[in-house]
Amino acid sequence: MNPREVLNELKWRDGRNLAIAKIFYIHRGAPGDQKEISGADIGELGNSFFSTSGSMIPYHRIFRIEYEGRVIFKRP
Repeated sequence: MNPREVLNELKWRDGRNLAIAKIFYIHRGAPGDQKEISGADIGELGNSFFSTSGSMIPYHRIFRIEYEGRVIFKRP
């Protein structure tokens, strides 16, 4: 599964909750060029990007997604 599919599953599948996911992505200029956000901060899940209140982040920058303390997506 790709990051978009994982996030959509968390948002729409019964028993899942996107708000408790942690999304780690590449963010140039941040310490270590990495940033983490909560799934609660995600607004819309678009085709190529997801939105937060302050930005649009492309899915190809996501390198890890955690849910309830488990890694459920990790880019090789």
